[in-house]
Amino acid sequence: MKKIGFIVNPVAGIGGRVGLKGSDGEASLLRALELGAAPESGKKALLTLNVLKNSAPLFELYTCPGKMGAEACRLAGIPHTVICADSPHTTARDTKLAAQKLRGMGADLILFAGGDGTARDIMDAVGTDALVLGIPAGCKIHSGVYGVNPRMAGMLAEQYVQGKIHGTKEAEVMDIDEELFRQGIVQARLYGYLQIPAGRSLVQNLKSSGGRSEALSIDLIANYIADMWEDDALYIVGTGSTTAAVMEKLGLPNTLLGIDLVYGKQVVASDCTEKEILEVMENYEKVKILVTVIGGQGYLFGRGNQQISGKVIERVGKENIIVAASKDKMLSLLGKPLYVDTGDEKINRDLEGYVRVIVGYGEMVMSKVTG
Repeated sequence: MKKIGFIVNPVAGIGGRVGLKGSDGEASLLRALELGAAPESGKKALLTLNVLKNSAPLFELYTCPGKMGAEACRLAGIPHTVICADSPHTTARDTKLAAQKLRGMGADLILFAGGDGTARDIMDAVGTDALVLGIPAGCKIHSGVYGVNPRMAGMLAEQYVQGKIHGTKEAEVMDIDEELFRQGIVQARLYGYLQIPAGRSLVQNLKSSGGRSEALSIDLIANYIADMWEDDALYIVGTGSTTAAVMEKLGLPNTLLGIDLVYGKQVVASDCTEKEILEVMENYEKVKILVTVIGGQGYLFGRGNQQISGKVIERVGKENIIVAASKDKMLSLLGKPLYVDTGDEKINRDLEGYVRVIVGYGEMVMSKVTG
C-alpha cells in the first residue's frame, strides 16, 4: 500500500480574480482579502481528491490540519492521518516543514496544491529526493510540475497508485519575480527541478516563448482583428502579447498582464477584477471576450486571466469568445488540445468542443478544447 502525502497552500491563487497577478507575500494576501477575494486552492484540491478517492483502498493518505489538507480530505470522504500541528496563519515555512516530514516518513508521492511559489517551497524542502505532483491552483503557473488541471492531476495520481505508471522525470520549477509581474514585466528564471510521475499527457508543459516568426504572425493577427472590430460591442481583452498587439493597432493603452475593457475603440476600464468586469458588463447588450493561447501549455482560461471567471464566461457565451494565437504558438502544442481551467466544472464542460483560432490575416484553424 502506497503512502500519499497531501499539502494545500490555502492562499494560492487568491489574488487571481481580483487582478493582483499573484499572492506571494503578506501584503498581497491582505490586499486580496480587502478586495473581496475568496480562497480557491481548497476547491481545486478537492477536485483532485474526488478522482483519487476511487482508489482509496490502495493508499494511505497523510496530510496537514484544516485548510492545509484535512478539510479537503474530509469533504472527499477519504480516510487520512494528520501529521502536523495546526497553525492559524499558514506560511511558506508550514509547507516546507510538511514536505520534509512527508519525505522523512517515506511518502511514495507528495501531492501539493499551489502555484509557482508553492513549487519553489516544495523544491527547497525536498529537492529531487521525493516524488511529487502539483495541483494547479495559483495565479501564474509557469513551472512544469503541475497536472494540466486539478482533475487530470487526480487521474495521474490514481494511475500511479494503481501501478500503471512506473517511470519518473525531472520537471522545471520556475522563479517569477512577482513585483515585476504586477508591472507587466515577465522575468522568469529556472529555479530548479522536482521529480514527478512520467505521465506526459496529463502534465502541463513549461511555458514557452515565441519563435522568430512570432512577431510577423502576431502583426497579421492584430491587423485582422482590428479591421473586424465591432464598435457596438464591449470587448473583454485578455492578457498576453497577442492581445496587446491588437490594442496597439487600435491605438489604445493596454495592461499587458491584466484585463482591459474596450467599447467603441475606447478603453472604458483597465486592469479589471472579476467584480469590475461583471459590473461593467451590465451596461452593455453585446459583449465579446478576446483571448490568446499560452504557448507550450495551451490554456485559454485559468492561467494568468482568472479575472475572466466562469461567471463572466457564462454571461458572455461561448459563441462570443474570440481566440487568436500565432502559428508558432499553435505548432508548439504538437497537436494537443487547448485547455480551460476556470474553477467551475460546468463552465469547463460547456467550453469543450472545437473553437476557431485566428492564426493570421483571415486565416483560421479549428482546435479541440478540453476541460
